[in-house]
Amino acid sequence: MKTTLVSDSALREATGETRPVEVSVVIPCLNEANSLAYCVDKARKALQEAGLSGEVVVADNGSTDGSIEIAEEHGARVIRVEQRGYGAALRAGIAGARGPFIIMGDADDSYDFSDVPRFVEKLREGNDIVLGNRFRGEIKPGAMPLLHKYFGNPGLTAVLNTLFHAHIGDGYCGMRGLTRSLYDRLDLRSSGMEFALEMVIKSAQIGARMTEIPIVLWPDKRGRAPHLRSFRDGWRSLRFMLLYAPNWLFLLPGSSLVLAGLALVFWLLRGPRQISSHVVLDIHTMIFGVIFTLLGVQILSIGAFAKVFSYAHRFDRHSVSLRRVLKSVTLETGLLAGGGLFLMGFAGCAWITWKWAASGFGELHEIREVLFWSMWLFLGLQIIFAAFFLSMLGISRETFIGDYDLR
Repeated sequence: MKTTLVSDSALREATGETRPVEVSVVIPCLNEANSLAYCVDKARKALQEAGLSGEVVVADNGSTDGSIEIAEEHGARVIRVEQRGYGAALRAGIAGARGPFIIMGDADDSYDFSDVPRFVEKLREGNDIVLGNRFRGEIKPGAMPLLHKYFGNPGLTAVLNTLFHAHIGDGYCGMRGLTRSLYDRLDLRSSGMEFALEMVIKSAQIGARMTEIPIVLWPDKRGRAPHLRSFRDGWRSLRFMLLYAPNWLFLLPGSSLVLAGLALVFWLLRGPRQISSHVVLDIHTMIFGVIFTLLGVQILSIGAFAKVFSYAHRFDRHSVSLRRVLKSVTLETGLLAGGGLFLMGFAGCAWITWKWAASGFGELHEIREVLFWSMWLFLGLQIIFAAFFLSMLGISRETFIGDYDLR
């Protein structure tokens, strides 16, 4: 005899229960007919046994294998999501969820939804986001590829912690919980697998209270090849983190190049430097110093553009320091600094040209001086045009007009 489970909302109506939903379990789904029923049943049972007023929401991403019917038969509320992608499904599911506590997990039964009350307990303690940690818990044999277990996940989590100071041990666990208030503040936009990363990155950026609990990862029951592709998705994750970290992507390498370049230029300005009996650094090395300096300033300019762009689009939540910089560094400031360097370089080049002309345009011996003064001339031009473009970025973003003086 087949038993049909009614939905949580229908059950509350039938029993006259008027308690508002406290916990929403959101499960993204795409053709998970083999495992979805286990997940829904475990989640509902865990909610009932813990005395939690909750619901199970299945965000279906276009399943064609009967997953929708299975979810409804087992008492879940189904939200159909047209836009494809893990993040798109979760965003739609969370948008339709009614509880102030949101717990999410994959539909392949690799996570035990009986752990839902443990996540709720941590959220009730005042945490904004609670992440599962499979490495502190247990990874069952065959549940995670060895490449992911020993290299991919630990390596990318280390990058995540280095760039954003998240201080977590498992950045990619698919089972996690967060409060509705935090979710509304995060303004998550990713539609793909990067959604999980974006959640952690933005939580760390705004200083959300974050903790982890050990959980068990089981072999999935999906009965098909996983959607995940190791190298493709690994690269996408690394690329995503770098795009959210313009300081590391642009400012650090740009500053390093500028410092190295200027050091070489000033060191070799007075003449060749003998390193050993067989190695002498001369004007050719000084040329590289000039190139390093110009390239470094160019990268720093792009980094400044990226910082403004990322804040305008609410990627970067470190707004205080950026606001201070942009209030003090206006277009006029950039024009004055760039114009001063340009005039200094132009005057130096003009002086050398005048001496060269006075000698009858003979052999030019001041090559080092030409390189030195030309470098400042080019740097000035770079700064002038960068200041204009930075100002254009500010004017084009309505979010900046009220906050920054980028005239």
